[in-house]
Amino acid sequence: MVVTPDGRELVLERRGDLFTILVDSEELMASRASGSERALAELAVAALGDRPAPRLLIGGLGMGFTLRAALDALAGRPGATIVVAEFFAKIVEWNRGPLAGLAGRPAFDPRARIEHADVADLLAAPPPWDAVLLDVDNGPDSFTLDRNARLYGRAGLERLHAHVAPGGVVAVWSAADDPRFAARLARAGFPATTHRVAARTTGKGGKHVIFLGRRQ
Repeated sequence: MVVTPDGRELVLERRGDLFTILVDSEELMASRASGSERALAELAVAALGDRPAPRLLIGGLGMGFTLRAALDALAGRPGATIVVAEFFAKIVEWNRGPLAGLAGRPAFDPRARIEHADVADLLAAPPPWDAVLLDVDNGPDSFTLDRNARLYGRAGLERLHAHVAPGGVVAVWSAADDPRFAARLARAGFPATTHRVAARTTGKGGKHVIFLGRRQ
């Protein structure tokens, strides 16, 4: 268990093969709902096309499923760079401990660098990113850290635009559709498509949303 800067409790819970991360007893993420986290990376990499050495920044390590999907999708591009920003050191620790096997130990893959940092603080690392994937909190409707709202507001998206390469991609995971956020993306220079994807790899259960935008 770890207490967030906002005073909320972050807890990893296991029941059989199911792992859940809770925030003040509310479910933040669960291992059974890995399908949409994988789709975040798969859609982003597909949108990049055949860039031989793309630079990806992933905001949020979660349970490692997005990182695993990015590593798999870029397996044929040895020059690719993947950096993951995870605000909570405890989540990085869990990914190298009890969660390691869920997604095939991606936190140990030498092709990726995991930083204990706020993704907003890594955006300015030169050169510009070819793709930025945001799976931070609960999407644009954040609730784990109040500060995460700055990623999804007007100023945050304009800052994002400044650090994504021309023609680069932004992909944002969300628990639900949010037309107002899609409009903010467009106004910030990222005309976006909205993809409803299955939460689970089985295709059963609910849907999540991936906003996919390209920098103009």
